[in-house]
Amino acid sequence: MSETRKSASETFTAEERAAMKERAQELKTANRRGKAAEKAAAEANDVRAAIADMPDTDRVIAERLHAIILENGPDLAPRLWYGMPAYALDGKIVCFFQPAQKFNTRYGTLGFNDVANLDDGNVWPSAYAVNKLTKADAESIAEIIRRAVS
Repeated sequence: MSETRKSASETFTAEERAAMKERAQELKTANRRGKAAEKAAAEANDVRAAIADMPDTDRVIAERLHAIILENGPDLAPRLWYGMPAYALDGKIVCFFQPAQKFNTRYGTLGFNDVANLDDGNVWPSAYAVNKLTKADAESIAEIIRRAVS
C-alpha cells in the first residue's frame, strides 16, 4: 500500500508559507546581529518598521497596542515573530499582534502564548479579536498585559 505525501503547497496556505519564510529570515537576521543591546535595538526597529508597513486599519491598532504593551510590560522586548509584532520576556514570546491582512481575516488579533500568566480556572482566552480600541478597551488590554507578565 503506497502513501501519498502532500506537498507544502497542498498542506499550507500561501499566507502560512509566507509567514514561515518570514520566520526563517528573522532567525537568520537575529543570528547575524552583534551585541545584545544592539540586537534589541535592531529588533525594536524591525517591529516599528513592520507596523509602519501595515495597511491603515491594522497599523492604527498595532501602534496603539505597541504603546500599551511597552508601557504595561516594560520588561517585554519587541521583536518580529513570523513577520508579526511580538513581545518577549527572557527570549520567549508572551504576546503578539496578528494583523487582519496577515492571513486575510476579518479582524486582527492580540494573542498570548502559554508563557503568559493568564491561567484562570480550566478555560480562559488566549487571543482577542481587535477591530478598534476605545479607551476602555485600552485599559482592559493594559490590565491583561500586566497580568501576563506578573
